[in-house]
Amino acid sequence: MEIEKTLLEKSKIPSSSKPDILDLSLDADSEKLHKLLADDEITHVVDDYQEQLRELFAVKNPSKVFAPTFKEETENFISNLAKEKDLSRHGKWVYFPWISTLVHILDETDFQLVRTARNKNLINAEEQEKFYNATIGIGGLSVGNSVALAIVLQGGGKRIKLADFDALALTNTNRVRAGVENLGVRKVEVTARQIYQINPYTEIELFPEGLTKENISQFFSGSPKLDIVIDELDNLAVKVLIREEAKKNRIAVVMAADNGDNGLVDIERYDLNPETPFFHGRMGDVSYEKLIGLDKMGIGKLIVTHIGPETVTNRVHESMPQIGRTIVSWPQLGGAALLNGSAVAYCVRKILNGQPLENNRALISLDEKLIPNYNSPEEIEKRKVSTENFKKIFGL
Repeated sequence: MEIEKTLLEKSKIPSSSKPDILDLSLDADSEKLHKLLADDEITHVVDDYQEQLRELFAVKNPSKVFAPTFKEETENFISNLAKEKDLSRHGKWVYFPWISTLVHILDETDFQLVRTARNKNLINAEEQEKFYNATIGIGGLSVGNSVALAIVLQGGGKRIKLADFDALALTNTNRVRAGVENLGVRKVEVTARQIYQINPYTEIELFPEGLTKENISQFFSGSPKLDIVIDELDNLAVKVLIREEAKKNRIAVVMAADNGDNGLVDIERYDLNPETPFFHGRMGDVSYEKLIGLDKMGIGKLIVTHIGPETVTNRVHESMPQIGRTIVSWPQLGGAALLNGSAVAYCVRKILNGQPLENNRALISLDEKLIPNYNSPEEIEKRKVSTENFKKIFGL
């Protein structure tokens, strides 16, 4: 019984989902680190700071990289820094409490410069700066988790607001890039931890209660205000609230949906035209009040209407009538979540930089590009028959 009691007690110990960034040139931070070490809070230390400095020297001096003196000049650069003060007092030390790990990294400007060095010039310096300095809101963290990580991987989103009321369950792990050590942890915290481990300098605000009528204004307008919002929520009524706030604040909404192995991206440019119809008019005249009272069949019918039954894959057509019979919910795949994450991150970067972008919908179909004879008359007819049968199920 003793081991069961210990396991139960340990499982209830909360862990912060925000890192501590320490500057050892400051006495207060140095004392804090001494206490963490004394209390055995740190079990793993990562210090490849010199390698980061070598990369920094190369990134700042690309014309010297192939010169015969490059290695010598790099080591002189590091030696000179060490003469100023011990290298342990350069840069920052980041303590990640949820993994009991301490990591030595460059100061923020140099960190961002080195981390995004391989983006150049696929993303130029001006584009990278606008992308990084934006405030991005993400509601819904299943596909939204892939969106967040794709944005941060590419050096975007210094300030991010995350909203989701749910905790990570085992059935989520077929499409959310998270391991079993995160089971039972709120999705906002899972995603925040992953972002911080990519860029500890990110500023993240969490909305663990999800988005509601009571907090949606704070999500959009609370300091800092959003520059763009990504909608990956399941709740149709709250999707309307998002669009009402986006219209009021004149910012774009980007949304993606899984469709078998494929993706479907919707772009609503309330920044360019605040009179853009919600969902481009595909669901008709909708409001929060109308949608909040819908039953599951009514919600399903509206979702199918919005997505378009003709765009849904045959496998999804076949699966939908089986929900509640042989399967428990709408089928989704991790590959589609990653595909949608990449697509939405692309759209976000383009919008933030004022670059041309589709102002409606884009279908991203691996099936069309990779399945032989996908557009043959026979295959088109098969999809047409499947669509007609599917529409009958929902009375469309």
